[in-house]
Amino acid sequence: MLLFVALTLILTVATVWGGRVWLTNSETLTFAVGDANSAEARFAAKLAAVLKNTSSRLRLKIVPNADNAKALSRFDRNADNAKALSRFDRREADLAVLRTDARIPPRARALAILEHDLLLLMSPGSKKIKSLAELKKKKIAVLADGDNNAAFVRHILEIPDGSEAGSKVQMAPPNSTLDKLFSSGGYGAVIAIAHASAIVKDKTFEQYARRAVFTLNAIDESKALARRNPGISEETLATGMLSSAPLLPDDDLDTVGLQWLLVAQSRMSSTSAGDLARTIYENKAELALENGFASKIEPADVDKNAFIVAHQGVAEYLNDTAKSFLERYSDLLYLGVAALSIIGSIFVGLYTKVTRVAPEKASELATAILDIGERIADATTMDALDTLQDELEAILRGAVIGLRDGTISSDGLDTFKLGYEFVRDEIGMRRERLKRHLGHDDNVVIVKSAQSA
Repeated sequence: MLLFVALTLILTVATVWGGRVWLTNSETLTFAVGDANSAEARFAAKLAAVLKNTSSRLRLKIVPNADNAKALSRFDRNADNAKALSRFDRREADLAVLRTDARIPPRARALAILEHDLLLLMSPGSKKIKSLAELKKKKIAVLADGDNNAAFVRHILEIPDGSEAGSKVQMAPPNSTLDKLFSSGGYGAVIAIAHASAIVKDKTFEQYARRAVFTLNAIDESKALARRNPGISEETLATGMLSSAPLLPDDDLDTVGLQWLLVAQSRMSSTSAGDLARTIYENKAELALENGFASKIEPADVDKNAFIVAHQGVAEYLNDTAKSFLERYSDLLYLGVAALSIIGSIFVGLYTKVTRVAPEKASELATAILDIGERIADATTMDALDTLQDELEAILRGAVIGLRDGTISSDGLDTFKLGYEFVRDEIGMRRERLKRHLGHDDNVVIVKSAQSA
């Protein structure tokens, strides 16, 4: 009994501990980034801190991909980000950050839009550029981080790399300013590509606007460009976005841009993707970097025609169709409860069998009574009959007490009663025969006469 009780306690503790582990188990996701000082690496570090502070079951393992994290040029950083995407493509990472002009891994699913890169088309002084056809005739300086931006400009202008026309699109020299590019550089246009959050904070545009150094041009073919190039998005430069005094632009201008997306592997469970997206959307302020990157996080595009399809878990969360714990595991819970019910019934039966004495049936006492009946024929004295009579009365007394206490069930009570009456009558009849055999007759009076002396 003690062993069975101990096993019961062990099973109870194991069940509670297993349920707790199942409900609160943590999951570690690998986040591939460029060098440790890149924007995506710092964003990943902030996301890891937010997950920890919000007691999320998700944890991040950040894996940098820099060959030399101490001294990196802007070109090295782009190469390192490509390495991070390569790791993601080989399924060695669960998360990565990419710009939509990069080579998109086929299993990438969008979780959130972290940032927009805007294309600013500027011409010297008050000269305007009316069309892309006119722009292609000019020498263009690309003011941006990474030579991949020059390739992007050639792509949207449909200029082949390595051609004579392609040489007109060049990366601006380091530390270049618009004054130098337009005055001595001989450039007829400057295309700046930068984060929207950085453009808003850059006060140099306001200084340039006061001196009328450049003219900001609209890209009227933005819709056609976005249609021909799925990775490009239509963007709008809002009034006063670059400068409030004077207004720059003085009216909304159409342009194009690129998006920075946080992507996850398609194999990631909907629960994990939904939980991660919810944490990101609910903690936007804590995830914004000092330079403005990820300061306006947007939900991923859940349209099926999106350039990078949103993860199913994100779509369920945004469409408010995410299943609750009970809805998701209702079938398993139902089967589990049924299985536990069966196992519990067996366990209770075993427990009862071991720890409790089952009540004795009244019919089982008839065996002892019949045993007394078999011994009646061997009784040759009144004392022997009295002993058998006492045993019979003791069985009757025990049966009455057992019925009262519940240790004896009423099952077979009629059989017990019949056996008792039968043996009782047999004892009475045997007693009468012994009296006659010993010369004792109730109707005969034996008188002893005393002889006188």
